[in-house]
Amino acid sequence: MNYDLNQFVGQKEEKNATVKALRKLLALISDERDRLILAFVAILVNSGLTLVGPVLIGQTIDRYVQTKQFDGIVRNAALLLGLYAVAFVTNYLQTRLMGTVGQRTLFKLRNAVFNKVQELPVAFFNQNKAGDLISRINNDTDKLNQFFSQSLMQFVGSIFIMIGAGLFLLFINLPLGAAALSPALLVWVFTALVSAWVKQKNAASLKSVGNLSAEVQESLTNFKVIVAFNRRDYFRKRFDVANQDNYRTAIGAGLANNVFLPVIGVAANLGQVIVLTYAIYLIAQGQFTIGLLVSFLAYITNFYNPMRQLATLWANFQVALAGWDRISQLLAFQTNLVPVADPVTEPGAALLSFREVSFRYPGGIDVLHNITFDLERGKTYALVGPTGGGKTTTASLMARLYDPTGGTILLDGRDMRAWSAVERSRKIGFILQEPFLFTGTVRENILYGNEAYQGYTNEQLVTVIREANLHGLVERFDQGLDTRVQTTGDSVSLGQKQLIAFMRAVLRNPELLILDEATANIDTITEQLLDEILRNLPASTTRIIIAHRLNTIESADEIFFINAGEVTRAGSLSDAVDMLMHDKRVS
Repeated sequence: MNYDLNQFVGQKEEKNATVKALRKLLALISDERDRLILAFVAILVNSGLTLVGPVLIGQTIDRYVQTKQFDGIVRNAALLLGLYAVAFVTNYLQTRLMGTVGQRTLFKLRNAVFNKVQELPVAFFNQNKAGDLISRINNDTDKLNQFFSQSLMQFVGSIFIMIGAGLFLLFINLPLGAAALSPALLVWVFTALVSAWVKQKNAASLKSVGNLSAEVQESLTNFKVIVAFNRRDYFRKRFDVANQDNYRTAIGAGLANNVFLPVIGVAANLGQVIVLTYAIYLIAQGQFTIGLLVSFLAYITNFYNPMRQLATLWANFQVALAGWDRISQLLAFQTNLVPVADPVTEPGAALLSFREVSFRYPGGIDVLHNITFDLERGKTYALVGPTGGGKTTTASLMARLYDPTGGTILLDGRDMRAWSAVERSRKIGFILQEPFLFTGTVRENILYGNEAYQGYTNEQLVTVIREANLHGLVERFDQGLDTRVQTTGDSVSLGQKQLIAFMRAVLRNPELLILDEATANIDTITEQLLDEILRNLPASTTRIIIAHRLNTIESADEIFFINAGEVTRAGSLSDAVDMLMHDKRVS
């Protein structure tokens, strides 16, 4: 299955893509309905009070100012002050409500995205950059938060005010109102034409932010290598390319987001010119009053000013949609490591069996082709072969980090896909060539994912470690189980990291223990200690060792030679050496 997120970029959008995206956005906040309704009522009241003001001002001018009835002026001024005070309270209420909705939505969305990422298989992470995923979780979700907390109700309020102002204009004087609103049709046509382009520019900008984040993350992760090879210039050039692309797309998105403002400005000015010209003519004819003209001009402002706000809010909406597209692409993925409903079973079979197994990576050729073999309980097997021959891939299939593209893998005589992740992880231990540790202590790292000893004190855990013959490894750390571990930096050496990974796997008492170059960074004395620990594992434990150093596999009961899609029983150690040498001569 292709898990490349970039496969979505550049696809032709459907006509109803915006509508679908909007529906998904609204579905995201469906459980906030009560707060949204209250905020909706608040903005409706605020908009209504805002629209009442110009009518009251116009009537005050015609009835009281021109007739010099100052008591009426004071009365209406007090009424206006009360209306604006209530409008201020409702505006504060909807702002607070929507801010809360936005933060809760951001919290839920980031949880959903992160949980989705945890559900996806290793293949997904092989095809996507970590920096881009971080950008989607942090940056893109924040764009949605800004829309919900700041823009959504302003968007709704601006629409209400626009509609209300338009209706008042038409009600006061239908011909004059229609003339005043006619420039808005041009704005509507222009918006319909360029909205897809604006969204495209924002999507490109968000993608470039993700690429820039990925470049920074890669450079920082590999900074030791950069310094060791004195190739700061290489990564500086790569960063410059990503930064230039981000700059270019950001400029494009900025221009696109502001393209509406001058068009709306022209329409607003044109509307005011139409009103002044036509209204002065009507006043001269005795068909209009000064008060109505003031009200009319106020409603023109109330119509076109929200339209200016809508231009900015529409740009924010397009940014939010572009961010949502990137998030929804991620949420749309489903793991291909699904359980099977009617699994294949072989009663009395070996602990692990490959039945005509084939595997290839997306877009590649077969790494394994129609492989069949059995691994018996309690035996030690070695996988040897040239670099890139398929040893680690075979081990990854044994741990179900991938599913085969053909054939079946059986665990305890049952299709590997029928076992749950919890059951499978209890049965299989995997020590990777490059172990990953979490920031914390040695204790926290060796107990990761091991519920059996989570409540143990250090003294109880030391007893368990001693019974498992692992105490010699703990002594290699200055502060024992309390030694601090950092995911970056030199708090522990690479060899010590492998020791921690070794202890973590052994303490789970797996039925199948896979060691992928687990002693590659360990000294000879420690390697002998690990070998003794492996020999003292329960007799039923099956061990699989992947190693380039032949002395590591001397004690193996059986050796498999893996290369060119084939798995061949090598027999003795000398036979394996002959195969390796022959392979080198052929290549």
